[in-house]
Amino acid sequence: MYFPGTASLCIFIPMKNLKLTLVQTRLHWEQPEKNRQYMSGLLADLRKGSTDIILLPEMFATGFTMNAKKVAEKMDGESVQWMRELAAKKNAVVCGGLVIEEKKKFFNRLIWMQPDGEYFTYDKRHLFRMANEHLTYSPGKKKLIVEWKGWRICPLVCYDLRFPVWSRNTGDYDLLLYVANWPERRSFAWSQLLIARAIENQCFVAGLNRVGVDGKNITYTGDSVVLDPFGEKISNIKPSKVQIETINLDPKALLDARKNFPVMMDRDRFRIF
Repeated sequence: MYFPGTASLCIFIPMKNLKLTLVQTRLHWEQPEKNRQYMSGLLADLRKGSTDIILLPEMFATGFTMNAKKVAEKMDGESVQWMRELAAKKNAVVCGGLVIEEKKKFFNRLIWMQPDGEYFTYDKRHLFRMANEHLTYSPGKKKLIVEWKGWRICPLVCYDLRFPVWSRNTGDYDLLLYVANWPERRSFAWSQLLIARAIENQCFVAGLNRVGVDGKNITYTGDSVVLDPFGEKISNIKPSKVQIETINLDPKALLDARKNFPVMMDRDRFRIF
């Protein structure tokens, strides 16, 4: 089940604890097969059923590249199939970004792949013009909200983090996810904006970023994190290290926060054009 747009009607499903696995990893520049093999190795010890969602970086098969014609895959390509197989093998959602070609256009696309092979997609809306991303890729037009294990989840991509209106919780999600290739030189903004998104949207927030150096000699320190609805850090991933961590999200903490401090009742109503 998924809910497009900025507001959704949801059938009530009791929320249970949600296990979220962040994969903070380096990426091999424009080498999809090598990245798939590398991540398969990283995740080899993750037991089937031990997590609910596996989160991978933006453009996890290539790094943040503008060489779309060289590396783009189709939705029936090898990387999407790898996600499908991994989701089934681990009995968990696999969520991450790829360079996708569709109808003669290129997209920086996030894919939400479920264990049964059903998937949903979100095309990055805000394209990073300082790297000419807007000249290479086509922007998305719709948010994606998916329901999983009773949680309503909104996945977004990297530069979207800087746009609070697009990220705004209109009462339609409980967990906000960002997958990214966010450089070290702007790591302060990354950390502060993630905290702001958690507080202002009264939700759990996870920011998953890569580490290492890419093909343009840009350094990434990861700084991946999971935050509670008050912006407090509840994860222990170290900067600059390849690391996998599974965090348990307690719905009671979310529901108590909203009940005891109902700030969302006073939120502004608006429409996005």
